[in-house]
Amino acid sequence: MKIVSVELYHVCVKLKKPFVTSLSVKEYTNSIFVKIKTSSDLVGLGECCPTASINGETHETCFVVGRMIAKRFIGQNPLDIDANVGLMDQVIYGNTSIKSAFDIALYDLAAKAKGCPLYEYLGGAINKRIFTDYTVSLGPVAEMVQDAVKVKDDGFKIIKIKVGGEGKEDVKRVGAIRKAVGADIELRIDANQGWGVEEALATLIAMKDFDIAYCEEPIKRYKFDMLPSIREKSPIKIMADESVLDHYDAHRLINTGACDYINIKLGKSAGIYKALKIIKAAQKIGMKLQLGGFVESNLLFTANCHLAHTADCCSFYDFDSPLFAKENPIIGGMKYGEHGEITLNDAPGLGLEIDERYLKHANKLIIT
Repeated sequence: MKIVSVELYHVCVKLKKPFVTSLSVKEYTNSIFVKIKTSSDLVGLGECCPTASINGETHETCFVVGRMIAKRFIGQNPLDIDANVGLMDQVIYGNTSIKSAFDIALYDLAAKAKGCPLYEYLGGAINKRIFTDYTVSLGPVAEMVQDAVKVKDDGFKIIKIKVGGEGKEDVKRVGAIRKAVGADIELRIDANQGWGVEEALATLIAMKDFDIAYCEEPIKRYKFDMLPSIREKSPIKIMADESVLDHYDAHRLINTGACDYINIKLGKSAGIYKALKIIKAAQKIGMKLQLGGFVESNLLFTANCHLAHTADCCSFYDFDSPLFAKENPIIGGMKYGEHGEITLNDAPGLGLEIDERYLKHANKLIIT
């Protein structure tokens, strides 16, 4: 089997409401879909959502770098994932977002060739239940409280709160939400690097009575060397996100005691291949992991769900992004159920297709 062509599509879908973090405001999804076609007629599908403030990529750069990678992929054996990941890193440094879309498509192909679901191809099994959180965007206190109450009323048991504004205001935000939703809802917070070092510690200490499961990335990613001291003094557990892209970053933060947990995003790790290396590193020390993403569709999060079923240490799930969009461009894949439970089908590979209606008028690039 050889790769005969690669197709890239840029698809935007309007969000139900703006998604606001301390880093950006998003009103649309911004997906790059990748199709890898083979001589055996099998097709692998992948997706990324380039986020300039985190991985330094845009849909324009994804097309430029995607062309470079695709040209080298033509004629290659798609089942040799190790070689193909190495090839992408030879082509260009970084660019983890577009690389992740190619990586996911390769794994989709490999599982399809074996005739099994991706989780089975990866050596996993469905032996646990997965429940996603639902995110409340950063905004005025009253608006965030209203959004949080709606999340609870919709049946979700876990709420993720975007913070990272001025620390004292964030304390008001989280305190008001805890009071409004009660004690039975799990709360997580995500600062997206929004606080200064001293501000982060003061804010976390001020939130100690709000029963917060953990805080994601409290300070700037390049100040990761300050995380150990924050973690030591914080009453709230620390999860590394933007400061961990691949397994090399994971090893550095693990070895320095910088965090309690790590958030894996395939758009940061350059896909499943390196995400598996992060999982292996976490398993060695008994560290729990979160699987999350940017504002992608069901395609990316279906890949996440398959990956979640490969390791017990994958314990936290931030799989709500597809619910933000007004439309779903994916047919099949993971399904949302009561209380945010997520299930998979047993079809080969990812078990999904891209709705061709969304590709028909998309900006596209075809390499043969």
